[in-house]
Amino acid sequence: MNILEIKNLTFGYKQNQLLYDDFSLSLKKGEIISIVGESGSGKSTLFELITGEQMPLLGTIEKSQIAQIFQDPYSSFHPSFTVRGQIEEVADTADLGSYLKKLDLNPSLLDKKPHELSGGQLQRCSILRALLMKPDIILADEPTSALDNVVQLDVMKLLVGLLDNVGILLITHDEDLAGWASDKIVKIGNHQAIN
Repeated sequence: MNILEIKNLTFGYKQNQLLYDDFSLSLKKGEIISIVGESGSGKSTLFELITGEQMPLLGTIEKSQIAQIFQDPYSSFHPSFTVRGQIEEVADTADLGSYLKKLDLNPSLLDKKPHELSGGQLQRCSILRALLMKPDIILADEPTSALDNVVQLDVMKLLVGLLDNVGILLITHDEDLAGWASDKIVKIGNHQAIN
């Protein structure tokens, strides 16, 4: 069963310059699909269409429960509140301990404010928050770009290890990462999505 089904999607910010023209994509649990393309090619716009922040000109998008991991973790946490408080606001923390171990996060970090953590630590907290929301689909927008190479690999292994429960749509510029992690790669460019 598909947890995400995009059919005949057409979208552009200008009528004469479409980012997507009759674009279709489906995602199942257990799959990682990477969306690869240059800056400005419409990768992040696709996520905005999936979440409903943008509306397609034509076509349909059907989806199950979604959680997002953003490229810049500092913009995805409020600066004035602790990381723990912001996670507890949106997620069930019953499995917190096991995910902290998997993500190599010290529990004490959660009681700090976002600016007190390194970019890598905060991005792992962002991934933690997404996982605790128990989604069917994870939309991951360059989720490892703020991490060093060793931690990048660990985090991607963790995400791959979750595929019994979720499907992942991954935006990345890193074609090697996409090739290693993905069941399918969708290249987007020239204002047209290419399957």
